[in-house]
Amino acid sequence: MSKTEDILDAARERAPGQPYAGAVTPAEAYALVQDDPRVKLIDVRTNAERDWIGRPAIPAERHGAVQWSLYPGGAPNPDFAEQLQASAGKDDVVLFLCRSGVRSRHAARVATELGYRNAFDILEGFEGDRDAEGHRKTVGGWCKAGLPWVGA
Repeated sequence: MSKTEDILDAARERAPGQPYAGAVTPAEAYALVQDDPRVKLIDVRTNAERDWIGRPAIPAERHGAVQWSLYPGGAPNPDFAEQLQASAGKDDVVLFLCRSGVRSRHAARVATELGYRNAFDILEGFEGDRDAEGHRKTVGGWCKAGLPWVGA
């Protein structure tokens, strides 16, 4: 069995009963985008979040940006499905990333409803949950895991 399949099997087991394929850790997501050309990381944060906070440093051909909600205001992105189709094929392994892991679960669910068989949530998101002082990037997430990212 390949490294990709090992990771995806663990991801499926980690999220039983979810309306999407499974959930990967940030480190697993990074390994997948490095090793398998079928894998696409789709960042569902707003354009403002990516511009002001940063984004994963991964190969451009493996990275897409499709806002789940729009900034300002937070309205749902009416073009989500169309933009997703332009960023990833239905046979790709699609990993959804947001700030803390909430929007990415919704995106993975909707992608599954749209026919993406391998839609996965990235646990903890890019910045993770807030710590006791209300700061992010200290409790879980892509940044806390020490994975490469580029700042604003």
